[in-house]
Amino acid sequence: MAAKRMDSVPESGTVRIANIVSKLKQDGINDIISFSMGEPDFSTPDNITDACKASLDRHFTHYTPSAGIPELRRAVAERSRAQNGIPCAPANVIITPAKQAIFMGMLSLVDEGDEVILPDPCWGTYEACVRLAGGVPRYVSSQSGTEFRMTPEAVAEAIGPKTRMIVLNTPCNPTGAVMNREEIRGIADLAKDHDLMVLSDEVYERIIFEGEHTSIASLDGMFDRTITVNGVSKSYAMTGWRLGWAVAPVSVIKHLNTLQTHSLTCCVSFVQEAVVEALNGPQGSVADMVDEFRARRELVMRCLAEIPTLNCNTPHGAFYLFPTFDHKMSSVDMAAYLLEEAHVAVTPGSVFGPSGEGRIRISYACSRKDIVDGMSRIKDALAKL
Repeated sequence: MAAKRMDSVPESGTVRIANIVSKLKQDGINDIISFSMGEPDFSTPDNITDACKASLDRHFTHYTPSAGIPELRRAVAERSRAQNGIPCAPANVIITPAKQAIFMGMLSLVDEGDEVILPDPCWGTYEACVRLAGGVPRYVSSQSGTEFRMTPEAVAEAIGPKTRMIVLNTPCNPTGAVMNREEIRGIADLAKDHDLMVLSDEVYERIIFEGEHTSIASLDGMFDRTITVNGVSKSYAMTGWRLGWAVAPVSVIKHLNTLQTHSLTCCVSFVQEAVVEALNGPQGSVADMVDEFRARRELVMRCLAEIPTLNCNTPHGAFYLFPTFDHKMSSVDMAAYLLEEAHVAVTPGSVFGPSGEGRIRISYACSRKDIVDGMSRIKDALAKL
């Protein structure tokens, strides 16, 4: 009964693991430590939740303009100009969940048979969105020798007559890689030379430990061929609020908004007012959270160094490790083994692309105690193999 397009779209690997963990806890297995979800364990800052409560108290609970309330579009544009150097105005902004922005961007710009260049490894939703749009994913390997940064040289080799779009994600999920400005400039030159669009997923841009973030849309000649996707889930611990945005040329925003009117209609009204406060209010909580993630990274890397069969470079952003394991089993089997034997949930590397096999993703967006206990459990479980 299902449409044929669904045959090529697997379920989300990270959500599948999270659902298994939830089911085990419902069954009474409560000592599970989860390294599987990309969700900060911090609470949303009080000033943001207070703004949401105030919005509800004013009964701001009805439809908004489909592209978002003017105050939030203006706040996103001002932030994008000031912090990212993107030459945009409110008319270049649509308010929508970040994942929805990626999906709508693919539907708007990718035709049947068009090729979309994806970094390998990368977040599995990119491939799903490409395939649902009728496109063909073309993976570009980013190996550990380059700290998993996708290089212009590798992208150049993948460009062909059917190439339509390049997807960037920096800092990267699942590797924590941070591309440098020279690499991004090189990919921008390729996009201009071959008349390609770029979709730049920058949701982890505030969580960088070394280096600095460069938005490709800020570079000469790139604004008119880039969709920049961002949001508040990671930086403000607002994963459950489901709100983000896309910044793009007005001609692209028009198409995104058409899709939005026929799907979401608009985003939740009172959440939009809360996000205005997130962007315009005090930013100290973001800096504090990044400092804590940096400390957790150092802790988890020390723990990993004590496990002889795991190997990983030091990530420079986000909150993930993507280590190899020296055991003769698939990454799916490894994740299942660690969940059953150690009661630790990790994500199989294979859900992040072809080069993810033989790896697992470990999210350290959890407490220091869970990091120490969970890594100790992994060490003991792997020693039994």
